[in-house]
Amino acid sequence: MTRASGTQDGRVVLSKDGLPGWLDPVVHAVETVRPTQLSRFLPPEDGAGRQSAVLVLFGEGRHGPELLLMERASSLRSHAGQPSFPGGALDPEDGDPSGDGPLRAALREAEEETGLDPSGVQLFGVLPRLYIPVSGFVVTPVLGWWREPSPVGVVDPNETARVFTVPVVDLTDPANRATTVHPSGHRGPAFLVESALVWGFTAGIIDRLLHFAGWERPWDREKQVPLDWRA
Repeated sequence: MTRASGTQDGRVVLSKDGLPGWLDPVVHAVETVRPTQLSRFLPPEDGAGRQSAVLVLFGEGRHGPELLLMERASSLRSHAGQPSFPGGALDPEDGDPSGDGPLRAALREAEEETGLDPSGVQLFGVLPRLYIPVSGFVVTPVLGWWREPSPVGVVDPNETARVFTVPVVDLTDPANRATTVHPSGHRGPAFLVESALVWGFTAGIIDRLLHFAGWERPWDREKQVPLDWRA
């Protein structure tokens, strides 16, 4: 059973108690944002898609607030080599996809991929479920506060190339922002941080959180980074 800092009757629960004040804008954004404000790709109405969850984990490092990210192994079938939040598909033991299943899955996958100790993570919010058409995943973003940080790193090189944190101040720096352009014509936000290009679903979530939390700074949306067909 997944260990977590907030449990009740065996269930993993959400709690806003004791969060640092700088997370207040994020909490407000999570409570008020609508699915269509996050993405134009929403879960299919027929219930299709594989249920999954990601952990959007905020911590506090040497340079202030930061986010935990990982780079997926280049050998993976989907989203190979991309920086992403820890996460993956729900397993049967995670429980009800409409209940605390996504919370358990986000913590379990984060522990499996980065080695973090879930007991030091306080989950405080869940964003609306979104859809990734290219892989068919229906994703629940689960937000957490790294109340008691633990060591992290690559657990399985077949799944993860590296694990790293990114200061929020770097994510809001206009010099680190750009727009990716896929050969298909799709455009999306991107971040050039920690020797990585963060784009796609992960960058979309970060972009919207920064915007609705009021942390976004004006940036040059005409600055483009081309992607190739393998992306």
